[in-house]
Amino acid sequence: MPEGDSVYRAAARLHEALAGQVLTSADLRVPAHATAVLAGRRVLEVAPRGKHLLTRLEGGLTLHTHLRMDGRWEVYRPGERWSGGPAWQIRAVLGTERGTAVGYRLPVVDLLRTADEQRAVGHLGPDLLGPDWDPVEAVRRLLAHPGRPLAEALLDQRNLAGIGNVYAAELCYLAGVTPWTEVRQLPRPDRLVERARELLDANRLRPGHVTTGDTRRGHQHWVYGRAGRPCPRCGTLVRTARQGAPPQDRVAYWCPYCQRGPAPAGTGVSSARPGPGDAGRPPGR
Repeated sequence: MPEGDSVYRAAARLHEALAGQVLTSADLRVPAHATAVLAGRRVLEVAPRGKHLLTRLEGGLTLHTHLRMDGRWEVYRPGERWSGGPAWQIRAVLGTERGTAVGYRLPVVDLLRTADEQRAVGHLGPDLLGPDWDPVEAVRRLLAHPGRPLAEALLDQRNLAGIGNVYAAELCYLAGVTPWTEVRQLPRPDRLVERARELLDANRLRPGHVTTGDTRRGHQHWVYGRAGRPCPRCGTLVRTARQGAPPQDRVAYWCPYCQRGPAPAGTGVSSARPGPGDAGRPPGR
């Protein structure tokens, strides 16, 4: 599932291509909306909300889409070949005189009244990249279930909207605790929430979810995607384990030396020990 900064960039790309333009063609290839007539309506804006995309149209309609794991939107110039996948994977087409936006493998395609958008996104917590970001409310929601493992709490979009597996792993590392550490044991939840906002904001206009400050390939993350490779700070091999219950379980990454707290059974690590330095500060150079 994409991170919130990836969805933010997708929204920006769609907004640039569609906003202010009148739809010359529109095709929603899902049974519930296959007969919807949208051609002739002007696109007002494309806005992200967490990991959701809201394409608002003239006349009080919103096209709500979600990418989840495999969905993507591509924008093509007039006459350009659609190369994002086979035709049977296309779920939505929005065409204007300037180009066409094509949604591939979209698991959520819903047309609703703009006034009813809360039905689709009202459950979400504060949006890390939204204009209404509220860090106090984000901390309150995290602490509402103090016994929950931290990584699971971060991935719950009802707490903070926009965090995926990359940032969940990296934020646990930067906080100096394992992904299985209970929320109540987090030394500075306010600092963690602040850091989450800083990371997504820094990456909202660039790909790669860079958390180390180093944009070179293979150097962008502290632990995510580094299973069996040395921790960039201490050299201990990064470990992985499944976290959560199927089908929502994810791969968790952690350094047994730099991150204190519990580790799951079967990993050969009973408990990670505190690493050198201040766990409240990002590992530095």
